[in-house]
Amino acid sequence: MGALTLRSEPLNRMDDHRVLAALVHGIAQSGMGVLPWNKFLRSWQARVCFLHRVLPEESRWPDVSDACLAERLDQWLSPYLSGMTGLRDLAQMDLRGALFSQLSHDQYRRLDALAPAHWTVPSGSRIPIDYAGPVPVLAVRLQEMFGLEQTPVVADGRQPLLIHLLSPASRPVQVTQDLAGFWKTGYHAVKKELKGRYPKHYWPDDPLHARATARAKARTKRLGGRP
Repeated sequence: MGALTLRSEPLNRMDDHRVLAALVHGIAQSGMGVLPWNKFLRSWQARVCFLHRVLPEESRWPDVSDACLAERLDQWLSPYLSGMTGLRDLAQMDLRGALFSQLSHDQYRRLDALAPAHWTVPSGSRIPIDYAGPVPVLAVRLQEMFGLEQTPVVADGRQPLLIHLLSPASRPVQVTQDLAGFWKTGYHAVKKELKGRYPKHYWPDDPLHARATARAKARTKRLGGRP
């Protein structure tokens, strides 16, 4: 009664359906953060949510936001909670399998093409794309984009990436969805400002015909042992 325990006895026989219902309720009350998310799964979630927004009429990409997942726990999560009796057991669950089950076979196959997790820039580096905001962002050092005129696009060409061009210190020096326009009108002012700060780095006069590099200086080809 209140703070006074009158009797305590173990429950050796618990109804599986009632345990599952209680566990689902506990997850709903605790919030989606109680599930064993990792960086990869949060990125996957953001990519699918992006396609849900920009391709609403195509293939019916599901809404896998935390709010929508919480409303449908019985549908997508319950089958993966078998044998679990408390929130501490969730660390062992197959959250990846539960989330991936939200997609059809065709959606699963097309996800990487429509919303790639990375983009290979002219330097050869694979740069992660951040889909967490309203527009997907590609943050990359400026020298790694030399030679690329057109802004990369995703979602079957419908969505240009928002390019965060970074200094050698990885600080944004320009944010643009018009890469061609930046090379023509903005690059030379940025070059003038940064060349004094980073004189050892590569600052060509013609960025569209320069060799992209992830190093301080672009490599030069050697012919017959000479640079």
